[in-house]
Amino acid sequence: MPDATAPSTPEKPEGAKDPETGTRYSAEEIHEHILTDADEEMERPVFELAYSGLAAGLGIGFSMLASALLTSRMSPANAPIAKAITYPLGFIFVVLSRHQLFTENTLEPVIPLLERHNGEALRRVLRLWSIVLPANLLGAALFGLVIAKTNALDPNLDAPLRELARHATEGGALLVFYRAIWAGWLVALMAWLLASTRETLAQMALIWLTTAPIAAFGFRHSIAGAAEAFYRVWIGDFGFGQMLTSYELPALAGNIVGGVVLVALVNHGQVGSKAKKKTEEAATAP
Repeated sequence: MPDATAPSTPEKPEGAKDPETGTRYSAEEIHEHILTDADEEMERPVFELAYSGLAAGLGIGFSMLASALLTSRMSPANAPIAKAITYPLGFIFVVLSRHQLFTENTLEPVIPLLERHNGEALRRVLRLWSIVLPANLLGAALFGLVIAKTNALDPNLDAPLRELARHATEGGALLVFYRAIWAGWLVALMAWLLASTRETLAQMALIWLTTAPIAAFGFRHSIAGAAEAFYRVWIGDFGFGQMLTSYELPALAGNIVGGVVLVALVNHGQVGSKAKKKTEEAATAP
């Protein structure tokens, strides 16, 4: 009879197995976890992906609110530290809720494309991106609209929010693009690292470790930054066209370069041939 007092072990997500050797997953095993999860996500219906993307765009806005709150209570010299502490909040909400965040998708659906090299894999990536990205931006725009046009927040936060949004979206297209490469690198790296553990506390630590530097070093994230950029548009501090050309489009391009090139290509490169060989062996096995 089983011991009723024995601690229960959380159920593994589908596709996750114990490490084949040692105590940590190998790069090949992490690659396989991402491949399995990506295949499942890309098969989801359009409306499910759209609602998930909308939820991510809304939830990521809490990074902006938390940063404005803490920076308003610290000296300007300590502002980067305050942002680093609070900025991961929205990412924790989004990632642990398993909402669809576009910058995570510069890794996860790209891995099947790199693995299979066919038109169907490319179609599935483009389908996912074309649903999730607009939904993320709509959620960020709605979040910015609410805090700009309603009295939901303490009026004392107006000035810190305005200053934070300006600082996060200034610099011009070239600087935004360059700094967005770093942010795309970090968020895609976060997605890779999360596939190495199923422990919630470890996942929270990994989210914090990979997203705090984005705020601390002034990197640019296309979705979290969109909440700030749209906030500036709604308060009349930023023209819509100027926001697109000097911030949002360069940030998206930089995030894609950072995620696809520096994480998806590099990490697939270290295990891709092994994973392909294993897939071929499984397909030919009796």
